[in-house]
Amino acid sequence: MARVYNFSAGPAVLPEEVLRQAASEMLDYDGTGMSVMEMSHRSKPFASIIETAEQDLRDLMQIPDGYQVLFLQGGATQQFAAVPMNLMQNKVADYIVSGSWSKKAFKEAKLYGDARCVASSEDENFSYVPAVDGLQFSPDADYVYICQNETIYGTRYPKLPDTGDIPLVSDVSSMFLSEPMNVSDYGLIYGGVQKNVGPAGVVIVIVRDDLVREDVLPFTPSIMRYSTQVAAKSLSNTPPAYGIYICGLVFKWLKAQGGLAAMKQRNEEKAAILYDHLDQSELFRGTARKEDRSLMNVPFVTGNDELDALFVAEAKSHGIESIKGHRSVGGMRASIYNAMPKEGVEALVAFMKEFEHDHA
Repeated sequence: MARVYNFSAGPAVLPEEVLRQAASEMLDYDGTGMSVMEMSHRSKPFASIIETAEQDLRDLMQIPDGYQVLFLQGGATQQFAAVPMNLMQNKVADYIVSGSWSKKAFKEAKLYGDARCVASSEDENFSYVPAVDGLQFSPDADYVYICQNETIYGTRYPKLPDTGDIPLVSDVSSMFLSEPMNVSDYGLIYGGVQKNVGPAGVVIVIVRDDLVREDVLPFTPSIMRYSTQVAAKSLSNTPPAYGIYICGLVFKWLKAQGGLAAMKQRNEEKAAILYDHLDQSELFRGTARKEDRSLMNVPFVTGNDELDALFVAEAKSHGIESIKGHRSVGGMRASIYNAMPKEGVEALVAFMKEFEHDHA
């Protein structure tokens, strides 16, 4: 059976080259006579896998000295709690709420201290990113928190807030490794890998050394303490070993594609194909404000729920899968991550034109 164009927001499309390599190594990884799925996380072969993966990620993101890289379980959602547990020394944090994921993180943080919403775009169903210029942050805040790309609403910060000496914490799950980032702008970056990097089950945390502390909130479980995981090099307990292996293959693939600058150029080209059509279409319209549009997640609607449902149903016959939008927005959503080929976006736009001709 031919592979479809998978526009799922996550778990999402992976590079075919990576899947084929993983398939070829499923029964025998590198002459060990066993699968990575069967391999002890304490073994030399797995040590090589995780150490190489970390170095390749450091190379791709140009992560400076003074930052730790952790491969953890629990997904991005667990970090909603882990961040305040580890960083809330003053029990004060400022949150910019730009969508469902930052709203959930804000709600979680309020369980552990004085989490303050300093800006929100909920007034217009998170169709834009709050302006960050001129925002006043609490002088005693332990950190400022953002979700840099909101998967559901298809928005992305066009610029970062200037937080001064206050550490900036960013959930980058749905834009991770889609473009270069200046890691030094952040105190902590984390991302669930199932959207753009690997299979579900791994979250990557990149945290500045001074934020890896022993004096965390006293009820913080040992396994959720960054200091525990840093000391154990992500091996405090059995990690999501096979997921880390796949992430490592994706890092190699990204390097072979030319790195993150090359991926940004490709992603901009793909997004332009879809946004250009939406901007001239008489049937479809994008839901995110133009200046805040994501390169990764593109929600769009016809304005008619029945027509939206028909589009989703008919798309399957064109090899277009997982195009249905989230219930918070409705309509459709195309997630066009790194591994989505340009041909997939072109096929989607071709079907949109055909559908509009038949139903406009």
